[in-house]
Amino acid sequence: MKALIQRVKNASVTVEGKMVGAIDHGLLALVGVEKGDSEADAEKLLHKLLHYRVFSDQEGKMNHNLQQANGGLLLVSQFTLAADTRKGLRPSFSSAAPPAEGERLFDYLVAKTSAAWPNVATGQFGADMQVALINDGPVTFMLES
Repeated sequence: MKALIQRVKNASVTVEGKMVGAIDHGLLALVGVEKGDSEADAEKLLHKLLHYRVFSDQEGKMNHNLQQANGGLLLVSQFTLAADTRKGLRPSFSSAAPPAEGERLFDYLVAKTSAAWPNVATGQFGADMQVALINDGPVTFMLES
C-alpha cells in the first residue's frame, strides 16, 4: 500500500461539481492499493499517516506529527500510484489491486482512520475526482507499508 502525502494549508475533493471532502491545515494522502496488500498493510500505513513527523515545531524543524499539529487528513484513492513506469511511454497497472479489492482495503483504511482520528475526510472511490490543494512548503513524501 502506498500513500503520497502532502502537507497542505487546505485541500478538497470535488465529484461532478459537488465537494465531497475537505480539510484545512493537515495532510492530503493519495492512496494506492497494490496486489497482495492486506489489512495489516493498511494499519501500518495508518500508523505512519498519524505519526510521520512533517509539521514544524517552534524552531521550524519537522518534529511534529499530524496529531501534534491537530491537522485534518484527506484520504483520496488513486490507483495510478501502483503504476509501473520503468519502461516504455505508457504506464502499466498490472501491479494494482483489482477494483473490488482496492475499494475494500481503501474503505478499511478509512474506517480505521476515522476511528483513530476525528478530522478525516475522503474522496469517492473510483470516481472522476478533482483535487484542489495548497501545498504547504512544499512538503511531499511517498509512504509505503
